[in-house]
Amino acid sequence: MAVTASPYASDALPEATVDVVVIGGGAAGLNGALMLARSRRILVATGLTDVLPEVPGLAEHWGRSVVHCPYCHGWEVRDKPIGILATGPASTGHALLFRQLTEDLTYFTHGTCLDEDTRARFTARGIRIIETAVKEVVNDEDGALAWVRLAGGQVVARRILAVATQMQARAQGLEGLRLPTRDLPDNMGSGFATGMAGTTEVPGVWVAGNATDLTAQLGAAAAAGALAGAHINSALATADADAARHAAPDGTRP
Repeated sequence: MAVTASPYASDALPEATVDVVVIGGGAAGLNGALMLARSRRILVATGLTDVLPEVPGLAEHWGRSVVHCPYCHGWEVRDKPIGILATGPASTGHALLFRQLTEDLTYFTHGTCLDEDTRARFTARGIRIIETAVKEVVNDEDGALAWVRLAGGQVVARRILAVATQMQARAQGLEGLRLPTRDLPDNMGSGFATGMAGTTEVPGVWVAGNATDLTAQLGAAAAAGALAGAHINSALATADADAARHAAPDGTRP
């Protein structure tokens, strides 16, 4: 029997031991170590959290006027005045990708550095560079993102802000499993470390999707979950066969 954790912190496992528990994105508040004690195998599929820069007014527009992926949001933001709010080295590549979508692109360095080659590329592509720190995001009278206010008080009109977020695997409630993690380069994020088919160093625990592959899109994440599920099922089938074999040491059928 497999059990999937629903989005409610009050979830309780069945009294009997279950074959598999799938810990999904709503697992906050659940005890991963207790789950491991009460189930034969665990699949962690909690996804990730995008950590935004602490700029007032930014988070309220997340997923609409504040976006992270030119491939996910490109059609909706095309031809609009776009700003890149830099968070690190990855933001320079972000800028070149979003420049394919609009001719009106401004790059806010926000405390990060640009080398001369990058500056030359930006100049050649008509990307405006602003090195004054960003103070806040300002809305128009309808509540839509309209301006970026700088530390000096100036405002820059923008309708879209693109941010290379820091991606962190959702781990609340899973601390007791002691799953190892690994970091992406350039402080881009951290996820659970896995091997083939989502296996981990913790016996009986698999991880799939964005909790381990931080950059996977929907199709890849779903495929990883299917592969991990098949691997878990194979492990259970082998364990059942071994248990039956030990129950009948001479190889006879009970």
